[in-house]
Amino acid sequence: MGVTLQMNDVLSVLESRGFLKQCTDREALSRLLETEVVSLYCGFDPTGPSLHAGHLIPLFAMAHIARGGHHPIALIGGGTARIGDPSGKTEMRKMLTIEQIKANALSITVQVQHFLSGRNVTAGVVDNADWLAGLNYIEFLRDIGKHFSVNRMLTFETYRMRMETGLSFIEFNYQLLQAFDFLNLYRNNGVKLQIGGDDQWGNIVAGADLIRRVEGGEAYGLTFPLVTRADGKKMGKTEKGALFLDPSMVSPYDFFQYWRNVPDEDVEKFLLLYTFLPVEEVRELGRLKDQEINRAKEILAHELTSIIHGTAEADKALEAARAAFAGGDGSGDRSAIPSADLAEGELSAGLNASDLFSRTGLCASKSDARRLIAQGGATVNGRKVETVDDIIDASWLEGGELLLRAGKKRYFRMTVRS
Repeated sequence: MGVTLQMNDVLSVLESRGFLKQCTDREALSRLLETEVVSLYCGFDPTGPSLHAGHLIPLFAMAHIARGGHHPIALIGGGTARIGDPSGKTEMRKMLTIEQIKANALSITVQVQHFLSGRNVTAGVVDNADWLAGLNYIEFLRDIGKHFSVNRMLTFETYRMRMETGLSFIEFNYQLLQAFDFLNLYRNNGVKLQIGGDDQWGNIVAGADLIRRVEGGEAYGLTFPLVTRADGKKMGKTEKGALFLDPSMVSPYDFFQYWRNVPDEDVEKFLLLYTFLPVEEVRELGRLKDQEINRAKEILAHELTSIIHGTAEADKALEAARAAFAGGDGSGDRSAIPSADLAEGELSAGLNASDLFSRTGLCASKSDARRLIAQGGATVNGRKVETVDDIIDASWLEGGELLLRAGKKRYFRMTVRS
């Protein structure tokens, strides 16, 4: 992890790496970080079985702040997930069962602990279901709800956006519950800082305000910018969906490839946000141009894949990527490339090209496969598939496998079995 940062360097480190968007009172927070060990928290609602690329920013930020000598707490939203956060959403979240939320909370807790422990960070993990699930609603409204102005809540961007498409009363309660989380952690864990994405600004400010009203204490909020890609594609989205951290949902190879193939313009920004490489080294990598920038992309992909999946998996992904890009000459270890078995008899009989591609992770459907082929983007072992009616048979085989490629950068292996 390198040398521990001085506490008064924390905010400048976050700013220099691109993590700082808004802060409730930067000067006061800076003084606090200089004078005491600060407990802070960030929330992760278990709305799915795995964290995804969007959660990486708060995880990295927690690690950087912890390196400054402070104490992060990951809050798993087992209670708030029962309602659903309207922030950044155009429609109401699908309601999950309590059993689903508990299962998701368990798997996400493991992922958070794995990430932070791998950074030599000691972090607390709490679940807000412990204090939210048993709340008495009448008492909650009397004690907490009275401090909230509906008029002020409607000035926040989150609620103004949702007023146009419809905001349910259950979602309207979300800000009260998140603010109560902050208050509860302030009281019981000494938490004075909440961090999160900029779409959480209204909720964070509400929590700090609630602490002032109820306890007469000072608490702070800090948000990160919402990360976008230079090419306009949605951050962390692949052809198959979200870029999950669970290797059973997105293979380490596919995870590696996502970062290896980011736009040139994003490389420096992503190296700052998604690695722990020194800023000076990142600036040097960011100055690379043309083909040389690919070296920086490999470093980005390898560093981040190592952090999430371990160095061994990152090495395998790098080797497989280089072997695939070498032109399918059979050299190098391609075992990390996603693969499936194909019966020798089936290949001997011949398969329609669009059928073959639709059976891989390269295309979501036969229509996607036909479109890919029609646009000239499909190859098998370096040989272009000319039409949707091409038949792939044993004559296409090299080294006992078919290496399928979609576009310039996505690969899938079909290993032939007898």
